[in-house]
Amino acid sequence: NLPVVSDSFPGDAMERKELIFPRKADIIRPTSERGLRGRFSLLKGAVFMAFDPYDLDRDYGAPSGVITEAQYTTRTFLWMMLGLMVTFGVALVGWMTNATLYLFSAFPAIHLVILVVTLILSFSLTARIEKMSVASAQMMFLVFSALMGVTASTWLYLYQLTSIVFIFLATALYFGALAAYGHFTNRSLAGYKSILLSGLIFLILFGVLSLFIPGMTAFDSMISLFGIAIFLGYTAYDTQRIREFYYYYSGYPDMMEKASIFSALQLYMDFINLFSYLLRFLGKSRN
Repeated sequence: NLPVVSDSFPGDAMERKELIFPRKADIIRPTSERGLRGRFSLLKGAVFMAFDPYDLDRDYGAPSGVITEAQYTTRTFLWMMLGLMVTFGVALVGWMTNATLYLFSAFPAIHLVILVVTLILSFSLTARIEKMSVASAQMMFLVFSALMGVTASTWLYLYQLTSIVFIFLATALYFGALAAYGHFTNRSLAGYKSILLSGLIFLILFGVLSLFIPGMTAFDSMISLFGIAIFLGYTAYDTQRIREFYYYYSGYPDMMEKASIFSALQLYMDFINLFSYLLRFLGKSRN
């Protein structure tokens, strides 16, 4: 019998591998983890502050038949769920094929490129919603969701899969409860707009400052809880606004459809932000 030649290396086999090939999380983390701080809040702020339906022209021609409020609300949530499916679908494919890993390895600043592009898309969707076609609004929303999927795929490298699934289900539960409250309550939530906006601005500023002051990460748990509270509030607030858009644009099918896409984008960002802060607070790292 020929002797077995061992290629053993001091330490565990995984340690040997990591001396040659850095861990995937270590490639992703420097370019994404800190870059994610405040990014989703910034996108939410861009959408929230850029659109006021009462500033738009109502002269769209003679009113025509419209769908019911229930159908309009259902359509809005279906668009939101489609956006989430696109985002998490892209994230899963990027993780399973390691396309995200290769992308972030070759272009470390890709997260900044995606941030700029998604900001442009969100501003365009809100600022030009009156003039663009329904098909253009729908396409921009789907492209926005796909780009967000590239960013979201980094979570799969940084956190355990079981932890992500658990937190996704928890997010869906909390989101559903607050959306139901916003839909069914007879109490106007308009008075909370300034409070929510102030909290959102604080989260954005904290996220930006944490990029330059690493010591601020010590407040992550506290900020995560604050972010969870803010976006639970936004979920109820934005859900109630669906009814406002319905009655404001009642009789104008094209604008109703585009306002539905805008509401779906708002709710989509509420879900993504809520998921992000819950993941930062409860997520189990792959370390």
